[in-house]
Amino acid sequence: MSKFLLSAHVLAAVLAVGPITVAASLFPRLARGPATGVAAFLHRTCRTYAAVGVAVPVLGLATGASMGVLGDAWLLVSIALTAVAAGLLALGILPAQRRTLAGRDGLAGRLAAFTGAFNLLWAVVVVLMVVRPGSTTGA
Repeated sequence: MSKFLLSAHVLAAVLAVGPITVAASLFPRLARGPATGVAAFLHRTCRTYAAVGVAVPVLGLATGASMGVLGDAWLLVSIALTAVAAGLLALGILPAQRRTLAGRDGLAGRLAAFTGAFNLLWAVVVVLMVVRPGSTTGA
């Protein structure tokens, strides 16, 4: 069961978080000028995949429970970073995208910074999931 859950967790992460990182990264540059239709599509992509992305931590927790590693430091740090990334997306990136599409200028720089931080958080989570420092599960 652990292998199935881990596979589902990884697939959900790739298929949900991947599109968000790409769409959010492209948004600030394309929100300016004549590409606002593309920017609106990127915002919808981020919103939609954010909803689907809820499956990633749910499957991650189920995987951690089945592997008996819920108390491991690498997993607890990953959970905390995932929560920070989710908060940044929900409270920073998506609202800033919405305001940018509504015509408010001056948000592109801050939005690019939020997106960079979001992507960096996910990169750290991926490294923690692969390296699992201090893990005794043999991987």
